[in-house]
Amino acid sequence: MLEHFAEELRLARAASGMSQAALAEALSYSGALIAKVETSERRPSLDFARRCDAVFAADGRFERIQRRISREAVVPWFRDWAGIEQETTALRWFEPLCVPGLLQTEGYARALLTGGSLFGADEVEQQVATRLDRQGLLTRDRPPLLTAVIDEHVLRRTVGGPGIMREQVQHLVKLGSAFPRVRIQVVPIPAGAYAGLGGPFVIASSAQGEDLVYLAGQRHGQVIDRAEYIRQMIEVWESIRGEALSQRQSLDLMAEVAETWI
Repeated sequence: MLEHFAEELRLARAASGMSQAALAEALSYSGALIAKVETSERRPSLDFARRCDAVFAADGRFERIQRRISREAVVPWFRDWAGIEQETTALRWFEPLCVPGLLQTEGYARALLTGGSLFGADEVEQQVATRLDRQGLLTRDRPPLLTAVIDEHVLRRTVGGPGIMREQVQHLVKLGSAFPRVRIQVVPIPAGAYAGLGGPFVIASSAQGEDLVYLAGQRHGQVIDRAEYIRQMIEVWESIRGEALSQRQSLDLMAEVAETWI
């Protein structure tokens, strides 16, 4: 699909009689990037694809190809969920260990993937780019309602150093304050033992009212659609929400924690 995008871009540019420099100016991207995309050396971002659609009046063709590229770049065991994530109307996400992927900054995501030295440098950069592409979900015309509950330890665990943590926590405050369909709540440390200590999970709801649960492991992920299991996980979710601070209290706590990362 990467080669397909490159070919379509070359053909569209040639049909329009545009040089790479002219296209770069029209897209507000560098000529060097255009050249790399056309030779499949660089993966186009969602923004790049959308600008191509606008310049060439391509009716979404470049965006559709780019989304397929992104799905191919996702690790195999995550692909099913990545597709579901793009079609959902609501996400209920609990994370006791790290910031949810849709809310991560580039620096935090890179530090998280680099930790443990499990991925090579190229793999890390590919996964970071894919994770950032997924976040376009939050800025589309009708984004899903995302309710994320995180453990306070997530805000205080060093990932990548104080500078990266300060930027990440401030980013959470910004998302929770400026994005009306993003709600972030924190389970405070004094909560002690609570239902969330069983691990992270996500509940996705579709426009048809159907729910799915996603469970992530170290090197695997599982999408579950069994009605009884989903009912149980909704009970777990409600129990966790009962321990969390309100949205306003959570934003205030995150703002305070951000100032401690110096």
